Amino acid sequence: MRDGHEYEVAWKKPDLKPKQMHYCPGCGHGTLEKIIQEVIDEMGIQEKTIGVAPVGCSVFAYDYMNVDMQEAAHGRACAVATGISRVLPDHAVFTIQGDGDLAAIGTAETIHACNRGENIVIFFYNNAIYGMTGGQMAPTTLPGQITSSSPYGRDVTKAGAPIKIANIVSLLDGVCYVTRVAPNNLANVKKMKQAVRKAFENSLNKKGTSFVEIVGNCPSGWKLTPVDSYKWWEENMIPAYPLGDIKTEGGLK
Repeated sequence: MRDGHEYEVAWKKPDLKPKQMHYCPGCGHGTLEKIIQEVIDEMGIQEKTIGVAPVGCSVFAYDYMNVDMQEAAHGRACAVATGISRVLPDHAVFTIQGDGDLAAIGTAETIHACNRGENIVIFFYNNAIYGMTGGQMAPTTLPGQITSSSPYGRDVTKAGAPIKIANIVSLLDGVCYVTRVAPNNLANVKKMKQAVRKAFENSLNKKGTSFVEIVGNCPSGWKLTPVDSYKWWEENMIPAYPLGDIKTEGGLK
């Protein structure tokens, strides 16, 4: 109500905590966490949602998101989420993990949690680099991509090809939903929000594991300005990791 007139609320600000953002300028992490909180608010599940923060750039997710959060040791977020989900089966339990945490040290936990069909949501932020620790090569680094530990570019004859873990987990029977999204523009942010909501609905309906890969950027780790990182993101990352559903209720796409 203002000036004697009643206005309809078109958009309500998500219930994030008033903390100073630690993410680098241009990073997509902040958009992801804002969208997750927005969906939680809209679904009214704040009191029955628990997140698991790992080691990596998303370690401080609990500083921003106004839901119960648990810290996990490096690579163990899926294992911790499994325990929480089994003790509190009526809750929506999710992880936010980077490629180092999920696709390197935590590969075993990820694969086996998905294979068991644990009723959890996994948000996987893939920026093809170890952003927090200095921009080293990750399992997801693109062929020829220069990093602080591969100054001549990733040589696939020595380091292997990038691991497309979303495709791997989509083959497991316990996984009900696998999709790739990217917060690089408004249209794709809307698609990301739809994916986040679908994943939480799957969890509340006890359909098994939902896996949402966020194809992201890392301006600092890539040694690019935020604007140039967006260009590199769209010209290199998204073609290498095509966006869209990989597995839904109807099976593999």
